[in-house]
Amino acid sequence: MKVISFTDLPLESSQRRLADLPDRVVEGDPQHKTDLLFRSPDGAVIAGIWTSTPGKWHAFTDRDEFCHIIEGRCALIASNGERREFTAGQSFLIPNGFTGHWEIIETTTKHFVIREH
Repeated sequence: MKVISFTDLPLESSQRRLADLPDRVVEGDPQHKTDLLFRSPDGAVIAGIWTSTPGKWHAFTDRDEFCHIIEGRCALIASNGERREFTAGQSFLIPNGFTGHWEIIETTTKHFVIREH
């Protein structure tokens, strides 16, 4: 095992149009690019760099996700209406069980670490 730097070359890169996932997108046509830098042997933990163009969608569940915003502006909107906005330099954790929406206000790039459940 080696220490992973977020400047390392990715293990794999992918791009997708989120609208290709049924019933996910609420507004816009967000496009995602992901550079995967780490995957644990059991696949439960991944880390990398993610970029999204503007849009709004239902947040994924069954995971804990730590995020550090590198550039852009985004918001997380809980199902109870609580809205939290984040910009470059800010970090946050989305706990397993969160329900609500991601909203990308300006194209956003983040470092992420996800633990799947």
